[in-house]
Amino acid sequence: MTQLPFLAIDTTARRVSLDGRNPAFYSDPNRVYAALHAACPTFYWEEQKQWFFTGYDHVNGLLRDRRFGRQILHIATREELGMPDPCPHTKHFDAAEAHSLLELEPPEHTRLRTLVNRAFVSRHVEKMKPEIEALANGLIDAFEKDGRTELLASFADIIPVTMIARMIGIPEEMGPQLLKWSHDYVGMYMFKRNRADEEAADRSAREFADYVRGMIAERRANPRDDLLTHMIHTEHKGQFLTEDELISTTIVLLNAGHEATVHQIGNSVRIILESGLSTAEMFRDEAATERTVEETLRICAPVHIFQRYCLEPAEIDRVTFKRGDKVSLILAAANLDPLKFADPLTFKPERNEAPNLSFGAGIHFCIGAPLARLELNIVLPLLFRRLPGLKLAAQPKVKDVYHFHGLERLDLSW
Repeated sequence: MTQLPFLAIDTTARRVSLDGRNPAFYSDPNRVYAALHAACPTFYWEEQKQWFFTGYDHVNGLLRDRRFGRQILHIATREELGMPDPCPHTKHFDAAEAHSLLELEPPEHTRLRTLVNRAFVSRHVEKMKPEIEALANGLIDAFEKDGRTELLASFADIIPVTMIARMIGIPEEMGPQLLKWSHDYVGMYMFKRNRADEEAADRSAREFADYVRGMIAERRANPRDDLLTHMIHTEHKGQFLTEDELISTTIVLLNAGHEATVHQIGNSVRIILESGLSTAEMFRDEAATERTVEETLRICAPVHIFQRYCLEPAEIDRVTFKRGDKVSLILAAANLDPLKFADPLTFKPERNEAPNLSFGAGIHFCIGAPLARLELNIVLPLLFRRLPGLKLAAQPKVKDVYHFHGLERLDLSW
């Protein structure tokens, strides 16, 4: 097993010491995941003060286990759990998250998800294919003649945010501002976050919520054929979404609808180019393209960690949990489990093994997965077909964060 100087593993106690802010880790986390699979797939991360699971079956099972959930304060008080009071300087962020689909459990989660799920089912998003193709072709037209481009700013950033904005009914010219708010917002989920990150997230959450509140008022007065109007005017068992629920749901859909896909486009292009394999073969038909996309999602997932609270006493892999304990599931590591995937660190576009867990599983399976998959299945083959000879023009720059995994820059030439 490869020795990593920044990683210390006590296999007997199943304890791991690892600085999540170390560039040697977040620039290539797969090496660490391989070491963890070999030594102790279930471990207590000393710096994070929490148990983590990397095994495919454990992660898949815990995503579906109803003894665990995304919220805990619906069954216990902060005082009972020894949980600190909310921070005043993140009150706007906390308010925006209060009714987030990602943070709720049934019955609230069921009600909110039912109201928006129809818009994201495969048969509905499939109708967006011509729009996605036209947008991608237009962006490539703009840089094709130059012979080089920074792909994130010229392509990857634009497609997902434009499409989710169109779906919800947000003006496309808001794209750059939505990206700014979203980048600040997800800073709350990074291991490196500090007080300045928290204040930036809170400020953007306030601005984001104010903007959405204005959009809601406008759609109430002038309904349109968009998702925001649908959420405002559709009832579920006699109930409509409240304004606070509408704001939280719109924000989470905008953020989740593009943030991970931006990273995945960059990650996918990088892994494909670094593999040296034939892109003509990878994208020779729809079936091959789908397998290639799923393999990129497996080996370089954009979201690495999903956390859950223990709702009732439970024992998983000889670890005992009590109500209120938090556990972390490393989705990206589960995708590399050697018990499920042969030669897991190798990119194999023809691979046909277990489904990847990059979109999660259970009731919190990513609602935007059909849209993300459609975008990837369209834009990746289009990019390589339109730009023959595409290659890396510089070493890709990895974002200095962990929890999400993506690139800061991806300079290409052809």
